[in-house]
Amino acid sequence: MTNNKQQTTDYRILVSRSESRPRASWYPFDLQDRIPTFPLPLRSPDSEPIIDLRALLNQVYERAGYGFVLDYSTAPVPSLSKRSQVWMDTMLREVGVRY
Repeated sequence: MTNNKQQTTDYRILVSRSESRPRASWYPFDLQDRIPTFPLPLRSPDSEPIIDLRALLNQVYERAGYGFVLDYSTAPVPSLSKRSQVWMDTMLREVGVRY
């Protein structure tokens, strides 16, 4: 398992190829980090596309109109760590959805 971040993180992506199990690649990240890109395992001879999950989530957010229906004045559930709460509050104030 590849591990480039030793501490506990908010989120993790685990990519496991059937031919190399139980080995896997591990992509840890926190809320305030950029979501890492990762290869999506496909059967041979198909090449593995690199997945930019952040770009995909941004597209879903925009197309679904979540910016119009989410209430950014309330705390998220489940609650965030203190560090993530401070980051989130700062970011939401910067983009003008929290005052």
